[in-house]
Amino acid sequence: MHLCLGTTPTVQQTMIFEKVEHDEVNRAIEVRRASGGKSINVARVLHTLGEPAIASGPLGGDTGRFIRDELTAHGVDHDFVETPSPTRTCVTVIDRHHGTVTELVEEHAAIPTSVREQLLAKLQTHLPKCRSLVLSGTLAPGAGDDFYAECCRVAPTGLPIILDASGEALLHALPLHPLVVKPNRSELGRTIGIDISDNASLRRGIVDIVGRGARWAVITMGKDGAIASDGKSLWKIPAIEVRAISAIGSGDAFAAGLASGIAAGRDIPEACRLGAACAAANTLSPGAGFVRLDDIHRLHPLTRAEKL
Repeated sequence: MHLCLGTTPTVQQTMIFEKVEHDEVNRAIEVRRASGGKSINVARVLHTLGEPAIASGPLGGDTGRFIRDELTAHGVDHDFVETPSPTRTCVTVIDRHHGTVTELVEEHAAIPTSVREQLLAKLQTHLPKCRSLVLSGTLAPGAGDDFYAECCRVAPTGLPIILDASGEALLHALPLHPLVVKPNRSELGRTIGIDISDNASLRRGIVDIVGRGARWAVITMGKDGAIASDGKSLWKIPAIEVRAISAIGSGDAFAAGLASGIAAGRDIPEACRLGAACAAANTLSPGAGFVRLDDIHRLHPLTRAEKL
């Protein structure tokens, strides 16, 4: 079983327009409403891959109940903690005419200290059954910058931990030696305070983050694919060219494929190939984390892991 934990779930509303006109009334031709947030997206993709996964985090209000009900309807296991504030709603606007995808993000409300402690207690309950622990997303106010570090601290030795975070949340966790950290290129630069504008600075950033404790760094770069490194070897995983609808959630799909590959015994570069296939499959749907298994199977043979 994979445990997918994050503190900022959301109800994700996707609105599709033929063309968005600024300063005009725009009427959507299609609206989708689903559970979302990075950890939930990861759990949903793992479920599609046939991997037992549990989504966990704080939920509150009617929007929180919607997420529980929607995940249950899709057969995705979950174990959330009730929090006083209603779960946020974020909106994705897809403009078919201009080929743009715009994200409107509601920030997460603060969680009480008691909710943080309940999340850590649930984590420890599930850890003995885990094949991997995937920690992902911005930390909600009140969780504390050390929340992911504490999750790593209580995890059993040898449990694969994939940490998709940035900033202080990532820096606090690095000394606990997570197996993989997965910031994107801009998040890596902001975390260590350098401008990553070329390949040389990217390599310096990777060496820096591995030197601080990560066993592997996997840096996702959108259309430019991903780079994986243990500080000694460097691997390029090119992106697969597809006719994308929306890339929102593709980093989460990559994390799910990576977790599945690692649990199956693949080395990190090979596991990244499955991650790349899941990420590409995610772009073929307007909803984040809604991938089709047939697409993953079709795309996986097209992936490569090239040692540089």
